[in-house]
Amino acid sequence: MNIIVYILLVLSWLFVIFGMIAIFGLKNLYTRILTAATIDTVASFLMLIALIIVSARFDYGIRLALLILFLLITNPISSHVNIRSAYLIGIPISTQEDK
Repeated sequence: MNIIVYILLVLSWLFVIFGMIAIFGLKNLYTRILTAATIDTVASFLMLIALIIVSARFDYGIRLALLILFLLITNPISSHVNIRSAYLIGIPISTQEDK
């Protein structure tokens, strides 16, 4: 069981590291925000699943499952709010580097 937990934790950190490298290659602010939200969500899910596997008590597993549900609801909303505020202050959707 510990090997599965270690694999999940290493995968989550690989998502974070490669995602951060990929963000610097993107030219558009909107794609950067979308990529950061996706990386955050996937890495958080993998870490929380690893914690559910390793937790010995049932009530901790329920709390972590509720945290996963909370992240499923709030992560898309927060990235939408960030992208909408960037659009409303006038940041262009496509830049000259994209063409």
